[in-house]
Amino acid sequence: MAGSILENLMSMLGPQVVGQAASQLGESPDTVQRGLQTGAAAMLAGLAAKAGQPGFLSQIFGLITNPANSAGALSGVTSNLGSLVSGVSNSPISTLGSQFLSTIFGSNTSAVADSVGRAAGLAGGKSGSLLAMAAPLVLGVLGQHVRQNNLSATDLGNTLKAEAPNFQRFLPAGLGSLFGGATNLAAAAPAKVAAAGNRWLWPIILLVALALLGIWFLNRSKAPVNDAVQTVSNAGTTASSALGDFFKTKLPDGVELNIPKFGIENKLIAFLNDSSKPVDTTSWFNFDRLLFDTGKATLQPSSQEQLANIAAILKAYPNAHVKIGGYTDNTGDAAANVALSDARAKNVMNALVAAGVDPSRLESKGYGDQYPVGDNATEEGRAQNRRIALLVTQK
Repeated sequence: MAGSILENLMSMLGPQVVGQAASQLGESPDTVQRGLQTGAAAMLAGLAAKAGQPGFLSQIFGLITNPANSAGALSGVTSNLGSLVSGVSNSPISTLGSQFLSTIFGSNTSAVADSVGRAAGLAGGKSGSLLAMAAPLVLGVLGQHVRQNNLSATDLGNTLKAEAPNFQRFLPAGLGSLFGGATNLAAAAPAKVAAAGNRWLWPIILLVALALLGIWFLNRSKAPVNDAVQTVSNAGTTASSALGDFFKTKLPDGVELNIPKFGIENKLIAFLNDSSKPVDTTSWFNFDRLLFDTGKATLQPSSQEQLANIAAILKAYPNAHVKIGGYTDNTGDAAANVALSDARAKNVMNALVAAGVDPSRLESKGYGDQYPVGDNATEEGRAQNRRIALLVTQK
């Protein structure tokens, strides 16, 4: 497979692939081709934008090099595209594609799909299906590129950054703002040149920044969410030192996990295996390695390991149903805290669905500052109260 990643990917979008998608979606081939091109370029641009984030590339590289993402799997995707579009496929490559999308875009996946759909002229409600179909294609092409060029995760990141300006020409205006990274990659170099020629602006910029900092400091106590709801981005970091040693354990379906002795995974497995412990409304298990963007519901890439573990456990115990609860401390606006805790709990649930868990087995709710487990008068107590927890509702 010669050529750039983008060239190889666009060459896959021929009449056979486009025709199957167009038939399933009831759209014209031209419209679907534009959608596939835009969606594929958006994924590549998202990868390039986030390549510098700690842990992101290793997470993505794990999906790309997954044995399920083989050359044969890519061939199967292109020859059986209809099942992916209609959502009836339960194949490993389809599941990997869902995880791939979630890892790149997180809670912005729907917004990205809407933007792609509008740019292509797709009818409402069809852009999500198109993006779900494009994901295994992008994943498959990246897999072939890595295998044939013997690339490491760092090599792939450098390649994506180098090709980033070419991705931009397929993207609608404003889409880059949803990627959460260095979105305007094509303009990065010119911006540096412009900055060098306008050094006289820096004193003014510094004065403005100091003024804004002063305003922020005076209004800190009024902030409803940003300082009030760090949730597990603080609590999880504090708890990580007490998780104990990691060890390998095998689930009933043969899947092997590497988990900490005192982490949520081991506690959940023990509870599900213990027939003497019935389901109740008080046995909540706290996630201990989830991270969110400050003041937002966006899961950070480093959260994917624990989410994948929990998904694997739930798939190994198919009778189990769970509820995801989101909690905050009591700082800031109560209504804003409830809304953010609910959005975070919902995003965790959606991540489990993307990893292959049947959504009928899951529910979520945000409780805001209700049910504290620590003293809100202390920073340590507030950190304990900012959490995401899981309750087994059926074994």
